[in-house]
Amino acid sequence: MASEHIVKSYDDELKHLKALLSRMGGLVEAQIADAMDAVGRRDSELARRTVDNDAKIDTLEREVDASVVRMLALRQPMAVDLRSILAALKISSDLERIGDYATNAAKRAIALNQMPAARPAGSVPRMGRLVQSIVKDVLDAYVDGDADKAVAVWRRDEEVDELYNSLFRELLTYMMEDPRNITPCTHLLFMAKNIERMGDHATNVAETVYFQVRGQPLKAERPKGDSTSFTVINPDAKSGQDSKSGQGV
Repeated sequence: MASEHIVKSYDDELKHLKALLSRMGGLVEAQIADAMDAVGRRDSELARRTVDNDAKIDTLEREVDASVVRMLALRQPMAVDLRSILAALKISSDLERIGDYATNAAKRAIALNQMPAARPAGSVPRMGRLVQSIVKDVLDAYVDGDADKAVAVWRRDEEVDELYNSLFRELLTYMMEDPRNITPCTHLLFMAKNIERMGDHATNVAETVYFQVRGQPLKAERPKGDSTSFTVINPDAKSGQDSKSGQGV
């Protein structure tokens, strides 16, 4: 009887850990949505609330950490249980970082809203909504224990990179056209980079889910389309097109 009680309590702890991550994921999704709404609607009050809400995500991450440490110490898990517990630890870390990036975007929205509206500003929320849908899908994959769904999410990071590349070039072009665009476009560039990093962390979660379910790492090469490190804009180019790897247009 005592043995059965111990097993049930262990199962309850695993369920509680999963529930903590689900709550954390829901807060992160809301954080992304609110940050993007704050940019799109130029709503500084919403941006401030979004910044304040980051503390809730941090609190849940600490709860996950404490639960994982307790289970490792008391339960000495093996095989799939060990993978599940360590996966929860890694996923909570990635979710916390996604929340941080959403908070950073909200902070910049406050500064951006004090300036005249910049023409490319609408592209940032579109990119953010894409990442929000990716985060939702990867959390669904985690809850369902669906490795195939995790792989499908993993492949979508390339979409985020493509949007980031396009927005990066567009913002640089606007800055060259008029020096008054430099400050707002710089804030938008940092926001776009924050969103691109959210996508990277969602990809990390997808890899963790795959390993948890299958017991082996994803062996395919990670999709990566961010080419901004090699992008050069030629100020003399009349077409406004960009060049790569230092070559002029």
